[in-house]
Amino acid sequence: MNLALMAERHVLERIFREKEKQRLLHSGLEISWPEEHLTREQMHIQARNADILITSWGSPKLDASVLDAAPNLQLVLHAAGSIKPVVTPELWERGIRISSSADALAVGVAETALGFTIVSLKNMWNLSASTRQGGWNEGKQQIKELYGLKAGVIGAGRAGRHYIRLLRNFQVDIYVYDPTLSADDPLHTVAKPCSLEELLRVCDVVSIHAPSIPATRHLLNADTLSLMKDDAIIINTARGTIIDEAALVNELEKGRLFACLDVTDPEPPDGDHPFRHLPNVILTPHIAGAVNNGLGRIGEYVLNELEQFLRGESLAGEVSPDQLGQLA
Repeated sequence: MNLALMAERHVLERIFREKEKQRLLHSGLEISWPEEHLTREQMHIQARNADILITSWGSPKLDASVLDAAPNLQLVLHAAGSIKPVVTPELWERGIRISSSADALAVGVAETALGFTIVSLKNMWNLSASTRQGGWNEGKQQIKELYGLKAGVIGAGRAGRHYIRLLRNFQVDIYVYDPTLSADDPLHTVAKPCSLEELLRVCDVVSIHAPSIPATRHLLNADTLSLMKDDAIIINTARGTIIDEAALVNELEKGRLFACLDVTDPEPPDGDHPFRHLPNVILTPHIAGAVNNGLGRIGEYVLNELEQFLRGESLAGEVSPDQLGQLA
């Protein structure tokens, strides 16, 4: 069988390091690595006669022109999160399977959200600034522990579920809002499913893990943000479109909320955007998923999927066409 990697070489080099390359070499497949720089036309040629394709950020759409060149293609392993930039209806019409690495990215997202949660509750951001300026005790009265509080999770996808798993290490009540949750979902045993309104009213920390789809655009708006408790923390490591930023700025300017934002709409925000200077905002440059050495987790995940496929086993990250509308 032939495996072709159809992405820029510099992207693949960051994802597949020496250990992963050795696993590929011992897979028993004929491996086709791309040249250093590929045009989209050259990427199409790269896919020619492949049985398995590995795509990533910057790969072209897998339309009929690509698929016609790869009549034996059985599987696409997407070494990135969302498959939407590469997938087309022709893929599934031809019976080709596709697996996303969203599970691998979700780990980093959830861990970042937990980090924001702990550090913000501890008031470390403000205490660090105060201490640098010669202070010591100022602000300690605002410290909270991740104990005896209510934590809310908006979106029970991969990242939301992993964040919930991490929260279970602490003595907190977990609330989850996700209208797609089924009545028999095992998540019910560890988190309380509730309406968005209830979650916002009662939770001390609200972490957003919903996909960016039409139904979630400005899910957090003037009406819903006004429901949040004074001094609540809102964390967004999902997508900036989920929050109406003007409405959030209005609440932040009142001093009611504390926000940790890894994503904005658009990215980056304008140089004079209030997020850049409000004292109750922590702004990071979209780093939650996988950065630097964290990209290796994606390479490992893709190779696990590849080996499961070769053994005839099910794929953890496989995506079906009926799931596409609910995915980020």
